[in-house]
Amino acid sequence: MTTPELSADPSDLISFDSLLTPEELELRGNVREFVNAQIKPNIAKWFEAAEFPLEIVPEMAKLGLLGMHLKGYGCAGRSAVEYGLAGAELEAGDSGLRTFVSVQGSLAMSAIHKWGSEEQKQEWLPQMAAGEAIGCFGLTEPTAGSDPSSMTTNAKRDGDDWVLNGTKRWIGLANVAKVAVIWAQTDDGIRGFVVPTDTAGYKATPIEPKLSMRASIQCEIELMDVRLPASAMLPEAKGLRGPFSCLNEARYGIIWGAMGAARDSFEAALDYSKQRMQFDKPLAGYQMTQQKLVDMALEINKGFLLALQIGRMKDAGTLQNHQISVGKLNNCREAIAIAREARTILGGNGITLDYSPLRHANNLESVRTYEGTDEVHTLILGQYLTGEAAFR
Repeated sequence: MTTPELSADPSDLISFDSLLTPEELELRGNVREFVNAQIKPNIAKWFEAAEFPLEIVPEMAKLGLLGMHLKGYGCAGRSAVEYGLAGAELEAGDSGLRTFVSVQGSLAMSAIHKWGSEEQKQEWLPQMAAGEAIGCFGLTEPTAGSDPSSMTTNAKRDGDDWVLNGTKRWIGLANVAKVAVIWAQTDDGIRGFVVPTDTAGYKATPIEPKLSMRASIQCEIELMDVRLPASAMLPEAKGLRGPFSCLNEARYGIIWGAMGAARDSFEAALDYSKQRMQFDKPLAGYQMTQQKLVDMALEINKGFLLALQIGRMKDAGTLQNHQISVGKLNNCREAIAIAREARTILGGNGITLDYSPLRHANNLESVRTYEGTDEVHTLILGQYLTGEAAFR
């Protein structure tokens, strides 16, 4: 595989690639090649059939994409910027495919890596990095989304065991997962548990039908007297700090991923505008079309600069939590606007699966909702600016 030339992206107005190292460019090129060969030719049929392509999981593992930012246990140990670049390329293919990497690596694997016992790490992380075991992350509930502290799933001691009961909703990959990280209320606060999904009482049901994230899996989990040994608890995670640390990993990936979807939407509209003839000249020759394209490209450039700055701070260990909210809020908001605007250039043809922008826009409705809604990230930033918490 070869490294792409600088400024290979049509939307790049500022020589963005000159800010990246040769290693970063090489990794991005490898992931882009995978997406162009394996995802883009098939994504329309996967989306229409509401099918998550399990057959590409081993290919993602070979590229080192599963838990790629984690060190040891068979993980690639790549930088935050490299993880972000990979996420942007995956989401240029489809948000559902980038979400798989996020649920596997940023949520399930990160929870075990950050908070698990050495035995839990040795048992699960090598399998998950190799794509031999899929994981899921059970935090959200039917009535506890933005406020996870109100979760009702509980874990009670019974002798040396724990018994879990409750319901989780909108849990990615839960019906194909081999292991679930479940967060539950205990007498000692919120704790995390590593739950093999073949444990009696665990049931995952896909949520259907969906208008968004169709090439992905989201489920409702029912936990009915799920009995676990004491060793199933994540020993180092106590309270919401545990799940929130994983959510921040996933939110970071979204900052990059959303711009990947935006870039692909822009490129589809740009290509179409050069070929579609109206009134004896291409759409690209009209001032209104050029204004749309310029406005989209400007926001894509700004969005990637923001992602890179946040990634560099993350790698340097200086990133603050509110800065993740800056990126998640801004880039999701701009990406969905870009996808919708790109669809307008495609006209009626843009509502078909022959073109990507409306599919991206539909997916981004979910991306802007999960891992913190626009409203939640606005309030996080409002508290940072004013010193006043306005959540309640």
